[in-house]
Amino acid sequence: MRASRLLSILILLQTRGRLSAETLAAEFEVSVRTIYRDIDQLSASGVPVYAERGRAGGFALLDGYRTKLTGMTVAESDALVLAGAGSAARDLGLGFELAAAKLKLMASLPPESGVSADRVARRFHLDTDGWYRHGQPLAMLPDLAAAVWRDRRIRIAYDSWKGPVSRDLDPLGLVLKAGLWYLVAAADGEPRTYRVSNISALAVLDIASCRPAKFDLERYWDDWRAAFEGRLMAERATIRLSPEGLRRLRIISPAAAEVAEAAGRPDGDRVVADIPIESITDATGQMLHLGAEVEVLAPPALREAVAAAARAVAQVYGDGRASGV
Repeated sequence: MRASRLLSILILLQTRGRLSAETLAAEFEVSVRTIYRDIDQLSASGVPVYAERGRAGGFALLDGYRTKLTGMTVAESDALVLAGAGSAARDLGLGFELAAAKLKLMASLPPESGVSADRVARRFHLDTDGWYRHGQPLAMLPDLAAAVWRDRRIRIAYDSWKGPVSRDLDPLGLVLKAGLWYLVAAADGEPRTYRVSNISALAVLDIASCRPAKFDLERYWDDWRAAFEGRLMAERATIRLSPEGLRRLRIISPAAAEVAEAAGRPDGDRVVADIPIESITDATGQMLHLGAEVEVLAPPALREAVAAAARAVAQVYGDGRASGV
């Protein structure tokens, strides 16, 4: 770890110029004293690094010096594949390797290209988590990723919608979708999808996993996602929407809004559309959110459920007084 940190310090000084001990300590999450020892080690190794005192001081390399020691480790090369995937490398336990790989990549470029890469990294950031989500408990994700990478069979305890189950699986891949991690694994030779945060226990077995011939993770995921979305929104409702209602629908149900915009039929200043819904209960809440900007035409069960819910709300506010006043 120290040798890698020394090289990373060297490349940072090469790509960013003068840096203080405090800045380097924060970058590598070590003490300032450790940074001073690392600088001494670099100097003893023949690296022309010098210190300047004062408010704008710090450590710097002699003008014109460039290192060519930029060879990447296997872990760093693997991590570089995830360079644009937000927190994915960190979740998989490759955060340090990714940072080191990015530094080495920048150091291997011509000076002007390195500056450009640094400018891009400082100005664009990909955040894969959804709003009001603060990550998942993913302590086992690095071990799971290692099993996927090394083709090792796994045994999991999984909290399915039917209850806790135990499975021996052949892991095929990991997918990051909208800030959530999913495991694609074969059970009895059949690929299936498991939400990683629902895995309550994991054991990596010393048994080689069996990967189906010509398995394509991206194609499987596209097919599975389409089928899942079709099952999730299997029912239909006919609604009459105002332009404001359509705007609100885009926020609460993008899939339904897309259908309404593509296949809606004009009706005065409104539009009539058959939209997909998950269930009567779920759709009732969505229609209430749209308020008077929507009228449910069908099915009768949804229209009646929305009317009953609206009456209940009106009863709460009917006397014009706050509860308990």
